[in-house]
Amino acid sequence: MLVVGDVMLDRYWVGNASRVSQEAPVPVVDVTHVEDRPGGAANVALNVASLGARCTLVGIVGRDDAARVLRESLSAAGVTCDFIEAEDWPTTLKLRVVSQNQQLIRTDFEQPLSADYRAAVGEKARSHLAQATALVLQDYDKGVLLDPGALLGDAAAARVPVVVDPKNKPFRAYVGADLFKPNMNEFLAAVGGVDDDDQIIAKATELCVAHDFAALVLTRGAEGMTVVEKDGRHQHIPGRPADVYDVTGAGDTAAAALAISRSLGWEPGACAQIANVASGIAVGKAGTAAVTGPELAMALAASERGDRGILNREQLVDAVKQARAAGERVVFTNGCFDILHAGHVAYLEEARALGERLVVAVNDDDSAKRLKGPGRPVNPIDRRLRVLSGLSAVDWVTDFPEDTPIALLEMLQPDVLVKGGDYGPEGVVGTELVEGYGGDVRVLSLVDDCSTTAIVARIQDASSSG
Repeated sequence: MLVVGDVMLDRYWVGNASRVSQEAPVPVVDVTHVEDRPGGAANVALNVASLGARCTLVGIVGRDDAARVLRESLSAAGVTCDFIEAEDWPTTLKLRVVSQNQQLIRTDFEQPLSADYRAAVGEKARSHLAQATALVLQDYDKGVLLDPGALLGDAAAARVPVVVDPKNKPFRAYVGADLFKPNMNEFLAAVGGVDDDDQIIAKATELCVAHDFAALVLTRGAEGMTVVEKDGRHQHIPGRPADVYDVTGAGDTAAAALAISRSLGWEPGACAQIANVASGIAVGKAGTAAVTGPELAMALAASERGDRGILNREQLVDAVKQARAAGERVVFTNGCFDILHAGHVAYLEEARALGERLVVAVNDDDSAKRLKGPGRPVNPIDRRLRVLSGLSAVDWVTDFPEDTPIALLEMLQPDVLVKGGDYGPEGVVGTELVEGYGGDVRVLSLVDDCSTTAIVARIQDASSSG
């Protein structure tokens, strides 16, 4: 992998803040240790090496201690550093003060970069392209990639795919990129407002055609990623359930994973699935951090399918269409799933065995209250969705505001509608609809003595008796 872009050092001052300054109403941090980590394009290179690929990094640094620290840490990780040293210009440094796992302040040390050094970046990058299987342009808009068009042209001539992580430049500056990876804010700044996923897909397709991107990989934070290809094919990859510790550098990790998988000839959707898992690991770490190959392998092994998770209706419709096109049998069930218990788990596992994909539709808070009465649901919808999405039997989870799932059934037309209970199929809401288009309706047995209502009642009885 060849990584070219804005190199910087992320420095952390870590300590305890147990008192307030007498000079101003601010905490006083007693710094106990200092951590230095590669940032920007350097973090992409570190992630590439940590994931198991060889990497050369081209960028500009000053003749200072920050540059020395970067060289030492990156070289120790196996990254080949081919830096241009600028005189009278400091290496970009971001200093964060952290206490009790909380970032209190960030200060940036940076200066405008003279144009004299930018030509050297292109020359160094060209000297490495012949050995590269992919190129990453990591643009933090600090001046190293003022005109990325020349590098994109060189890469095209060398038949090297290019992954671009943009910042503030117009998207036309990156014409010819193979995988173009903006975040949602960058995308909206380029295309204006969007009302729904259909508009996102339409505008992303227009960008791919206008700028000759093979695919646009839109990173959407907790919502995951949306991949749109130039020919209009698209796929939404849900965000993975994760305890978000720090989002710093997650985009760098995603860029590294995209480049490695694309260099292997993978399709854009498959590349994005790997990047989605890798960035999900990164947000669970403090500060700028690299994801290792074994970490990624374990996460992939724990989740055989990378496209599982929480989807909105539009995303779910697309996912079901793609599953059906692949010959997969889609099973659908619904309920409140307020307090998940053993009965639910057994029931969902039995439902999943009826097909290749299981969709679980969950009543939102208002509809659950209408169905179950005051005091319900005990758990709000976001928590119920997250818990269900973590079950291995469940592929996709969505919520619905109506009292019945009829609207969803009409949109999705699943192959099998499943409910649990002691009644016949004729008692299942949606039976007539599903059987009308040739689908199956199944009623599964429930585990004895497992009921959310009974669990709530026992808790209330215990509380009142105490």
